[in-house]
Amino acid sequence: MKLYYAPGTCSLAPHIALREAGLEFGLEKVDLGTRKTEGGADFTAVNANGYVPALDLDGGEVLTEGPAIVQYIADRKPAANLAPANGTLARARLQEQLNFISTELHKSFSPLFKSDSTEAEKDKARAKVRSRFDHVERLLSDRRAYLAGDAFTVADAYLFTVARWTKPTGIGLDNWPHLKDYVARVAARPAVQAALKAEGLQAA
Repeated sequence: MKLYYAPGTCSLAPHIALREAGLEFGLEKVDLGTRKTEGGADFTAVNANGYVPALDLDGGEVLTEGPAIVQYIADRKPAANLAPANGTLARARLQEQLNFISTELHKSFSPLFKSDSTEAEKDKARAKVRSRFDHVERLLSDRRAYLAGDAFTVADAYLFTVARWTKPTGIGLDNWPHLKDYVARVAARPAVQAALKAEGLQAA
């Protein structure tokens, strides 16, 4: 398998998942501005939408969209316990978390990374992000280690990735002490450290 990624973007989540699962994989960096891979290939030939992540599977298929990719990775290595079994309520809860992160958090950050966003649009985006993190803070207020309790799942890889975006956008994590502790806890995991190092990112 080969993961197409751009440092610090949402592709960090499947990158972490691959390392947590202990699967063999390669990495190929993508320049999202030029849509070229580090090898000089046209990335739109891999993913016509032109964005990461994309996972090139061993059989020649390409899988796109982060929530689908991380669940595929988890199902490839059930022993890693990165997702509950399919068909269970616990799996539906995981999908619930992934959908929330994708549509309510990830998407809400978009105006903050667009050069043509107005200040009014950015202020609105920050307000929405803060309200969604208020929800996450409530979830974590029972001192659970991870979103599902004591077990780290692919949803944690995704939430960690998105929560890191609070630093470059100036939102920070100080308003959410449980979330701040959670991010530090996830960052300390060896697989997460390895993924951050491979992408040239700082641990915190």
